[in-house]
Amino acid sequence: MTQVLPVILCGGSGTRLWPLSRSGFPKQFLVLSNDGGNESLFQQAIQRIHSVANTEIKLGETLIVTNEEHRFLALDQLRELKNMPATLLLEPSGRNTAPALTLAALYSKDQGDDPILVVTPADQTITNTPAFTKALQNSIQIAKDGAIAILGITPTTPETGYGYIKAIADKTSGGFTVERFVEKPDALTAKGYLEEGNYFWNGGMFVLKASVWLDALEAYRADILLATQAAWNAKTSDASGDAMFVRPEKDLFNAIPAESVDYAVIEKCPGSQFSIKMVELDAGWNDLGAWDAVWQVGKQDANGNVTHGDTLLINAKNSLVHASSRLVSAVGVENLIIIETADAVLVADRKNSQDVKNIVGQLEAQKREEKNLHRKVSRPWGWYDSIDEGERFKVKRIQVKPGASLSLQMHHHRAEHWIVVKGIAEITNGDQVLILRENQSTYIPQGQTHRLANPGSEPLEIIEVQSGGYLGEDDIVRFEDTYGRS
Repeated sequence: MTQVLPVILCGGSGTRLWPLSRSGFPKQFLVLSNDGGNESLFQQAIQRIHSVANTEIKLGETLIVTNEEHRFLALDQLRELKNMPATLLLEPSGRNTAPALTLAALYSKDQGDDPILVVTPADQTITNTPAFTKALQNSIQIAKDGAIAILGITPTTPETGYGYIKAIADKTSGGFTVERFVEKPDALTAKGYLEEGNYFWNGGMFVLKASVWLDALEAYRADILLATQAAWNAKTSDASGDAMFVRPEKDLFNAIPAESVDYAVIEKCPGSQFSIKMVELDAGWNDLGAWDAVWQVGKQDANGNVTHGDTLLINAKNSLVHASSRLVSAVGVENLIIIETADAVLVADRKNSQDVKNIVGQLEAQKREEKNLHRKVSRPWGWYDSIDEGERFKVKRIQVKPGASLSLQMHHHRAEHWIVVKGIAEITNGDQVLILRENQSTYIPQGQTHRLANPGSEPLEIIEVQSGGYLGEDDIVRFEDTYGRS
């Protein structure tokens, strides 16, 4: 029986998919592809890896490497999959994929095993799952003998947005030997690669033993290994239900050189002591790297349009229109990207969809919150939606999950009125503990210690009206918190 650990690399911010993807709710947690139903890209990635299990392959607990601030997003989506035990390795900051994979390998080493790691990003889509499963199973067989297996995507167009793998068919094994890796080419070079036929897209998916990765990293980037090992040795851990959070030491982790798996190790392996093989993957792969890619994989109507939500199109062609919160109509347009959210609208020519990242750069330079968060913000206890605000007031709609509670907190600069519109609220207001039901309300004075909790079995919803001289989210002093934020 071959022991295999699924490793999901769940970092990245998906800036080219703004305004739907934000740093606080990035691309991998979105539902973007038609074939995935209501599952996010992250959930699809987990389900796909778990399809490789058979009588010869035993899957261990899923390892999720993600950012500390996304831990509850990942946890909520894991729980939706049911019976999916996982350990979340939480990065205090993004240091690229080489340190992320090293965390997974060190975790495996601590367990006393040397499993085969099946490593995939969390933000891709596959239309042919059986073909993907077969390619992974073939890769596992290669990795059993100590080689590194990489999936090479069968190219369909002269794509300039991907790195390429040059691989030569091995007639004896039926696989491919990797000759070299090449950077993203220009259009003419990419056309030549497609015509030559032995170049494949690099989709960032690897299969290898944990020990092989650590040995190769020590050979090529010992500085990354030593720095990651130091952060790992000082780690802490805690549990949330059936999931485990493991945190490398923050300051030590932030000092790790940021480098990708490819640059640190993989591109150095051809012709070295580390055998690297390729398995061809022809399974409808797409990394959904920009809105044009979302249009490509979407279900197009007779006019080539892909729509989502409440949309109305007249004489429109070859466009993507995504409505999140209201009716979006378009007349006489062609080759456009139109993305609507509650607080931002993007309109772009499809051929320029890669340049959306420049909008995000401008938002960051201007320190605008639209880069980071949607108007509706997920929290470990539920969510809030800032539905209106003006000078000295803000109105929020807040939903609290059954059994969940906000932190015991206080605000220096604002008072709050709470009105229950659905469910049962347990409210700590200074020395008082109140039970309020639908249409009942209370007032929280400025400076008063307070907490909101849902003791019921149904979601609790309230309307919160804030008033005061400063209404920023950073005006919170936490005294107790179920989620480790105090």
